[in-house]
Amino acid sequence: MDDRIPRYHRLRDQLAARIAALEWRPHDPLPTEQELALAYGLAVGTVRKAVDLLEREGLVERFQGRGTFVRRATFDRSLFRFFRFQSPTGERRVPESRILERTVTKAPKAVVARFNLKTGAKAIRLARLRLIDDAPIVAEQIWLPYEPFVALADCPIEEFGALLYPFYEQRCARVVARADERLTVETAGETDIAALGVSAHSPIVVIERVAYGYDGIPLEWRLSRGAAQHFMYEIEIR
Repeated sequence: MDDRIPRYHRLRDQLAARIAALEWRPHDPLPTEQELALAYGLAVGTVRKAVDLLEREGLVERFQGRGTFVRRATFDRSLFRFFRFQSPTGERRVPESRILERTVTKAPKAVVARFNLKTGAKAIRLARLRLIDDAPIVAEQIWLPYEPFVALADCPIEEFGALLYPFYEQRCARVVARADERLTVETAGETDIAALGVSAHSPIVVIERVAYGYDGIPLEWRLSRGAAQHFMYEIEIR
């Protein structure tokens, strides 16, 4: 390890590696700062600065009087930030999730670049629909690098469930720690017309998400496409 790197930053890297290896799982407590200082032969102040970095990066969270815990990001309701699914009376509806197809294929160039794979590497592609009353609302294309998710290559599709991230953790010991999202608007093409039943050239909202593990390595690339009529952006500004 490079001695030119500050000690607290080196400790941050060591602790992050242990979290990424699931030595401490989501919601598990970390040892106290005093215990870490003793284990690593460092001052408590150095340990505190390392944990501060982990907290700012979203890997851990502190609770007054309870300690520091590995943070689990929550994504189960993230789609509601952008799309509005309501009944005629205004009640919020939760779409059904349905995996239509799962293929193992040679990773396209864009997937190779996104996951920093070797040319010719394999990837897993999932095609998923979000539906309400059997009407398609959002079509998703999800890419996973093959090696970390090899256990998903041949398991029955019906076992995937509505939420994928808990399934990744259960079957592959891969925990999504954070994600970056980008929103754009396009016009509907042939694939959108077939999947969503929209009119040609109608506006489509596209949400691109890259999900990362605790080690900062990308685990999932997801493209969600939905008709603009269901789109709503809402934020409170104070």
